[in-house]
Amino acid sequence: MKEAWIDLRAWRQFVAVAEELHFGRAAQRLHMTQPPVTQAIAQIEKTLGVVLFDRTRRRVALTPAGEALLPDVRELLARAQALPARAKAAAAGEVGRVRLAFVSTIGFERLPAWVREFRIQCPEVALELVEATGDVQLEAISRGEIDAGLMLHSPGFAPPGLDRLAVSEEPLVLALPAGHPLAKASKVSLADALAEPLVIFPRRIVPSLHDAIFGLYHAAGRAPEIAQEAIQMQTIVNLVWGGLGVAWVPESVTQFRRSGVVYRAAGEFEPAGRRRSAVPLPSCETSLVWPAHANNPALARFISFIKA
Repeated sequence: MKEAWIDLRAWRQFVAVAEELHFGRAAQRLHMTQPPVTQAIAQIEKTLGVVLFDRTRRRVALTPAGEALLPDVRELLARAQALPARAKAAAAGEVGRVRLAFVSTIGFERLPAWVREFRIQCPEVALELVEATGDVQLEAISRGEIDAGLMLHSPGFAPPGLDRLAVSEEPLVLALPAGHPLAKASKVSLADALAEPLVIFPRRIVPSLHDAIFGLYHAAGRAPEIAQEAIQMQTIVNLVWGGLGVAWVPESVTQFRRSGVVYRAAGEFEPAGRRRSAVPLPSCETSLVWPAHANNPALARFISFIKA
């Protein structure tokens, strides 16, 4: 069956008559003559197949159907009136949606503050958050399931093919069981740290950082003894607490206060021989990444917010 279509002008006439309960006064209010108003109401009733007004020579009154319809029609007209302003707001990125994925390390401290402030500044932008590792984020971006991601990587090694904004850089620190002999010192000898079994994330999660950590061992002439792999940083820290090994984690992970685990800085490795320089510890970087040709004004607004 063909759906009934009634234009907004007719609905405005319905509201005027419903509020005045007089066709003549409603027409004056609308700066019209009475016959077009009478015809418009009759056409609405014919289209709907419902009587909206009881009419006599002395009075006009809403029927129960008309009374039930009036609040909805008022809301419809109010929404229609707001459409131009809302369209402009959407084009300016003040209204819309941003689907943002993030790695756990940025969620320990920075992200909550960003989300809180952005929602204050742009209350009509829905910021939808999902925690995901870098490999999962890349797949989701390629499928159009998220608009942007906060990813962890080695400095300068952000995923290719995406626009990016570096938001933080931090050193790696060593997570140790609290009862470990190396935990007694405020700064751990790197040579001693590299001799310990290692808990680390799989390479597919953050290839550049995984390679940088392995490069540290190789520069020191060692091969890491992998005790266990785990995806999430919280899980890695919990495995350290369980005594499976030590782990290199971003400094922000120290915000994760796991009883029985301590975090220590490590010194640089000094290779044998005078001409060989010390091997620096790797650092890591977090970047906001998004498709180069993204056409989402709300995302552009969020990117500008993070830049600021």
